[in-house]
Amino acid sequence: MPGAIYAEGLVKTFGKVRALDGVDLDVPEGTVLGLLGPNGAGKTTAVRVLTTLLRPDRGTAVVAGIDVLKHPDEVRRSIGLSGQFAAVDEYLTGRENLTMVGQLYQMSGRDAKTRAADLLERFHLADAGDRPAKTYSGGMRRRLDLAAALVVSPPVMFMDEPTTGLDPRNRQQLWEVIQELVAGGTTLLLTTQYLEEADHLAHDICVVDHGKVIARGTSDELKARTGGERVEVVVHATEHIATADEVLRGFGKGESKIEQHTRKITVPVAGGAKLLAEVIRELDVRGVEIDDIGLRRPTLDDVFISLTGHAAETAEGNGDDGDGKDAGGGPAGRRAGRAPKRDRNTEEAAK
Repeated sequence: MPGAIYAEGLVKTFGKVRALDGVDLDVPEGTVLGLLGPNGAGKTTAVRVLTTLLRPDRGTAVVAGIDVLKHPDEVRRSIGLSGQFAAVDEYLTGRENLTMVGQLYQMSGRDAKTRAADLLERFHLADAGDRPAKTYSGGMRRRLDLAAALVVSPPVMFMDEPTTGLDPRNRQQLWEVIQELVAGGTTLLLTTQYLEEADHLAHDICVVDHGKVIARGTSDELKARTGGERVEVVVHATEHIATADEVLRGFGKGESKIEQHTRKITVPVAGGAKLLAEVIRELDVRGVEIDDIGLRRPTLDDVFISLTGHAAETAEGNGDDGDGKDAGGGPAGRRAGRAPKRDRNTEEAAK
């Protein structure tokens, strides 16, 4: 059975740019899929297709058991979306923004106000709830936007780089909210360029580049593809590099790498912490003084570099994703059937 979010063979072109080139996705109910990729890889375009904001040239998409192309209005009633940029009404207070979204979902006035109050508390905005949103900081607007996406606790959520612009404390708070949602059964597709975020939150990860899925699996599975453990040693003196390298190659499972300017030697190994203790003893016997030593596992950053040839961009606010547009639209526009602002590419998808 397809998951709560399912896509097969999605293709979308903008002129000569092939933003999606046969993308397949399958997200089981109650799990988080992390969609990783460099700017322009197709992440936001995929989100826009799955949330009915953009019609694909080819392919199939089903969200919450509903065909995205045949029944877009039903899909919109079953999802929440937080785009790359906070989209709130600046002239309404935080409380009024959330209440408005609830009423668009046909909640009673009392229920909408109660839900707004709960969300303001949950996102640490209660003290600012009666101030106009235009007086909020960027991080506060981001939290208000995310709260608006959760007014009716949708079974499927799409978050397109949700923590962009948040400081570490607010990012951690959002992670906790996401974990609570998923524990309650919500299915989430999360695009992010913070690799730590995907490592922390995602059950499975898809890496996309040039509109194609180039790798998928759990965080551990992707790291295993990149390579196993490695020992890194920083020697105290340059003259000890050769001796330390000889010692490490004796324990290694591959070629060593030497960085002369940092006095660091790296070698792939197998054996874990027990082997590390043996390396330290041998270096001591050979009279090699070290400044640092550690057993490292591949990170998602290593995976990303290995697969795409460069590190993940983390330029905040960069919404360019093939078609040059972000996945925005105001709170009312992306919830409960009120159409977002349209352009030539989204006109058909909004019908």
